[in-house]
Amino acid sequence: MILCVDPETPARERTAAALADAGFDVVEAGSLAGADDALGEHVVECVVTEYGLPDGTGLELAETVRERYPDAACVLFTATPLDGVDTGAFGSVVAEYVQKDGNHGELVSVVEHALAFRSQTAYPLPEDEGARVAALEQYAADPAELGSSLDRLTELATALFGVDAAAVGIIDAHSEEFLSCHGVSFDPMDREDTVCTYAILDDGVTVVEDVQDDPRFADNEGLAAANIRFYASAPLVTPEGRAIGTFCIYDDEPRGFDDRDRELLSLLGDEAMEQLSLRRRIRDAGGEADD
Repeated sequence: MILCVDPETPARERTAAALADAGFDVVEAGSLAGADDALGEHVVECVVTEYGLPDGTGLELAETVRERYPDAACVLFTATPLDGVDTGAFGSVVAEYVQKDGNHGELVSVVEHALAFRSQTAYPLPEDEGARVAALEQYAADPAELGSSLDRLTELATALFGVDAAAVGIIDAHSEEFLSCHGVSFDPMDREDTVCTYAILDDGVTVVEDVQDDPRFADNEGLAAANIRFYASAPLVTPEGRAIGTFCIYDDEPRGFDDRDRELLSLLGDEAMEQLSLRRRIRDAGGEADD
């Protein structure tokens, strides 16, 4: 889905039509506020926006979009000259620039290229990243409201596998938050510093028998400081197939992990996801759950 934002209705409609003719699904808005409403209703892969908006700028919108969908493509399609675009206040925002001159051919080409090569993050992203993050918002929970249900599972995991620690984490656009930890305590972590952000790319259980021997994590100071050598996790997958987090176990020594271990860890991941789904259903019904 492409979000097309322009305060001038005729210009916006022409741009939206050109994008639709190129085969894209398009939703329109005329302001930052309207765009924010659209973001709440649609999973957006690209935003095409005029720079000057009645309640802000196109770069402000790009920043908002990237907070929700970090790999979304952003294109300024604007009558404002490039030297009139205040990039200083938005140094971290990367956006393409196309001068609005009535010819939409260049815009379509830039959008196609930006979507093909849109990932600009320091870590790999699932193909369904936008939909995955949107799904997470339905399941995100205050750890306190989960009671002891997940704590029992992580404690069970450490005993079952004979490992130092276990945790349940959910992964949003930029970080991982841990809903339950046993044997270790983790604060929220930047996503690029976690093994779990790689694990959600896998369909099943992920195993890293020796973290220090894996080039993705060999220089990860956080893992070294936590004395993590072994990692395994099962994804937390919604009924719609979105991986929103992991059930993971850790140890301070490299070790193997056989097929039966994988099966058991997958069952624990399924149970943790069921607990999150239960809390979601209870919240939707306006009730409370016992531990």
